[in-house]
Amino acid sequence: MNELVTRVAENVGIAPDVAEKAVGMMLGFLQREADDGAVARMIEAIPGATELVAQFNGEGSNGGGLLGGLMSAIGGGGVMGLGQQLMSQGLGMGEITSLAKETIAVAREHAGDEVVDTVVSSVPGLSQFV
Repeated sequence: MNELVTRVAENVGIAPDVAEKAVGMMLGFLQREADDGAVARMIEAIPGATELVAQFNGEGSNGGGLLGGLMSAIGGGGVMGLGQQLMSQGLGMGEITSLAKETIAVAREHAGDEVVDTVVSSVPGLSQFV
C-alpha cells in the first residue's frame, strides 16, 4: 500500500481498501476532467498514483456501472457525479471532503502548489471541496 492510501485511510478514518479505491476514483476523475498537462504532472509526481488511476479510474469495470456511464454521457458527471460514485462506496460527505483535502495535500507535497492549483482551478466546483 502506498503512502497516499495509507495517509488517507488513517486521516479520514476509513478502511485501507476503501481509501485505495476512493483515491483511485478521485485521481481518475481528475485525469478525465482537469487540465491535461497539469494533471499528468501531478499524477506522475505522486508515488503509486499512476497505478491507482489504472486500477480505479472510473472507466470500465469499476466505473459506477451503467448509471456512471449515463451520467457522464448526459453531462451529469463532474464533481457531483464523483461524489455519487464515492457515496456508492459507503463514504459520507464529510469523509469525501476529507478525502479530497488529504489527496490534494499529498499532491501539493509531491507536485507543488503551482501544478495542483492549475488542476484544481481547471475543474468546475472542485475548489469548494479542497
